[in-house]
Amino acid sequence: MPPETLLHHYQAYPRIIQNTRRIVDACSIEWPAGLHVNRQTFAGSKEGDFQLLQKLALNGCKQRYGEHDTAALERVRKELRVIREQDFCSYFLITWDIVRYAHSMGYHHVGRGSGANSLVAYCLGITDVDPLELDLYFERFINPYRSSPPDFDIDFSWDERDDVTDYIFKRYDKEHTALLATYSTFQGRSIVRELGKVFGLPKAEIDLIVEHPDATDRHHELAKTIFQYGRLLEDFPNYLSIHAGGVIISEQPLSCHTALQMMPKGFPITHFDMHHAEDMGFHKFDVLSQRGLGHLKDAVELVRENQGKAVDIHATERIKNDPAVRAQLRSGHCIGCFYIESPAMRGLLKKLRCDNYVHLVAASSIIRPGVAQSGMMREYIQRFHHPESFEYLHPVFREQLGETFGVMVYQEDVMKIVHHFAGLDLDESDVLRRIMTGKKAKGDTFERLRKKYFDNCRSRGHPEELAREVWRQIESFAGYSFCKAHSASFAVESFQSLYLKAYFPLEFMVAVINNFGGFYQTEYYVHEARMQGAQIHAPCVNHSRYLTHIEGKDVYLGFIHIQQLERKVAHRIVHRRSAGGTFRDLEDFAQRVEINLEQLDLLIRIGAFRFTGRNKYELMWEKYAVFNPREKYDPTLPLFEDPHAHFSLPDLKEGPFDQAFDEIEMLGFPLCSPFALLEEEPAGGIPAEQLGRFIGRRVLCYGYFVCRKHVRTIRGETMYFGTWLDREGYFFDTTHFPAFLQQGPFTGKGIYRIEGKVTEDFGFPGIEVVRMERAPFRGDERGG
Repeated sequence: MPPETLLHHYQAYPRIIQNTRRIVDACSIEWPAGLHVNRQTFAGSKEGDFQLLQKLALNGCKQRYGEHDTAALERVRKELRVIREQDFCSYFLITWDIVRYAHSMGYHHVGRGSGANSLVAYCLGITDVDPLELDLYFERFINPYRSSPPDFDIDFSWDERDDVTDYIFKRYDKEHTALLATYSTFQGRSIVRELGKVFGLPKAEIDLIVEHPDATDRHHELAKTIFQYGRLLEDFPNYLSIHAGGVIISEQPLSCHTALQMMPKGFPITHFDMHHAEDMGFHKFDVLSQRGLGHLKDAVELVRENQGKAVDIHATERIKNDPAVRAQLRSGHCIGCFYIESPAMRGLLKKLRCDNYVHLVAASSIIRPGVAQSGMMREYIQRFHHPESFEYLHPVFREQLGETFGVMVYQEDVMKIVHHFAGLDLDESDVLRRIMTGKKAKGDTFERLRKKYFDNCRSRGHPEELAREVWRQIESFAGYSFCKAHSASFAVESFQSLYLKAYFPLEFMVAVINNFGGFYQTEYYVHEARMQGAQIHAPCVNHSRYLTHIEGKDVYLGFIHIQQLERKVAHRIVHRRSAGGTFRDLEDFAQRVEINLEQLDLLIRIGAFRFTGRNKYELMWEKYAVFNPREKYDPTLPLFEDPHAHFSLPDLKEGPFDQAFDEIEMLGFPLCSPFALLEEEPAGGIPAEQLGRFIGRRVLCYGYFVCRKHVRTIRGETMYFGTWLDREGYFFDTTHFPAFLQQGPFTGKGIYRIEGKVTEDFGFPGIEVVRMERAPFRGDERGG
């Protein structure tokens, strides 16, 4: 309400107006903003911080590069000057301290993001990316023109991140430390549900409105009102949630800046998000988690346990140059390997014949949606295969972008061209890049830099037409290019995964299975372990643990994979086996493990007692003789066995496929080949390994469905890219154009009879599907 209108309404009450004005005049608010809001020192003084940072960086430089690398030493000293001038010494030291704690606990980490452009960060051990090897610019991370604070992204294993966060809170005081919030806003269905509760509608009425929003004739009479207010509520804040990993550490208590809200894990969050934190000048420490690091950590431990070997996955230089690792990468067989296991990445690695670190960094960048959709991924592959098919715009492009065949794959490439072609400072080049990517608003700075670009081009003698074309490409590439340092950090972790897969494939795949969260479902990692030579066993009470376990080449699936089996029961089995030895039979198990009848049924059906020599139907009968659910469990073991009657059982036969169907029901997939479950043996069909012999010809294949990717054509129609396993267990890929989807639709999981034309794209074969139908599985013949 405008003040004039308010004064008009209260003109009869001048004392109220007078008191209100007096209160307003007495109120003031100070909103401190700037770098001074952060913790100012690590060691107690700014000079002390710089001296410590300098000592650590120079010592690290000697360890990384040796005593006499003048280029590295000069770069370190240059960065230290900028870090000191920008007052970021404490920020680097706190990050170093976090990483140091993690290492003291045996945790592995990955330092990534633009922070990997810093040689000082590399020398401190915050990152494992060598900026000199990859020609990374420090100015991409910190420069005098950058108004926003820098931030390091530090990844830890998903099961270790909380402990690192707890250390930060205890080390830097909970009064000064908090996680950043995110704003969860009212969107779509959540609005309808919230307003439905407000108006007192029962759940069934709310569900009807949510699930059938257009069926107005079936809605409650209040639905119209709900939709009316729902439109007004859209995008308004609903509640505060936790940022993925942002931590801030303040100089003054955080209560001087924000209220705090305690979250379930015991870490408080601010009432502002990362964008407002940046506006206020806060440094953000991104303490993140990922499953890939869990793969590495667990694989190393499994190798030690299973083979008695110590594995050093931190010797990254040796790993990157290992012939077996490079051959594994070039093959494209990277299932389970961090960031490079997807069907699209498998195809790209083969198309690029990728076998080294630099090419993997590029591949990890051009696979991203922006580059792929722009057509530059295909252009990059074309230029890789036919380097004589294009001309560089200018010798600067050949000199600076020769590694990527003239394609600006990285954000750093945009900076290189602006700097070396037009002569802008690297600091200014980064500002221009940020404006073009939308991370910084356009304004006077953009126009000033644009004018300087063209003025510099004229003074350097570049033709106007060439200058405009280079500017056009800069604007185009800046929109989708990727941070090279970020991609390089991921590539290091990919190489570590490749090393483990190349030398310790079974332990590595077990680690992948146990960490979940990969691109594929568990079934396909189990399949990959089998392809690598493992003997896969269903859960067993005498061998299995809660997670999947390996003994020699025998892989025993963990109890965690049995649907509906309680976690406490699984842990109880392992504990009683550890305390009293392996179980002799079902009776011994029933006496030693506290369990109910339903949970025992699950174990019998999955085959966890197959060591007894009895089939599961015989065991289902026997359980009633040895297990009394009404009898209270006694954890003490008897000194002598109680005599009991022995019964002769009727002849109970187990069907040849009963176990497979039980596994599908309880694990989600069979442990035998799914092709063995087909109603009829497939007639004909070529294996995936032979597709390259049939380029341009129509073929028949049988494939077990793995996954599919949905895309929209230019016309807005739906098409798919499919991934399959053939009878031999090898992957192949298909393309499903809209015109043929009606003749060959996807109808769920299973084995499909696929007809189509074999195509080849830069040496990578695939099938353009013309007709497809799912082959029927045999009937389920289990009793009951």
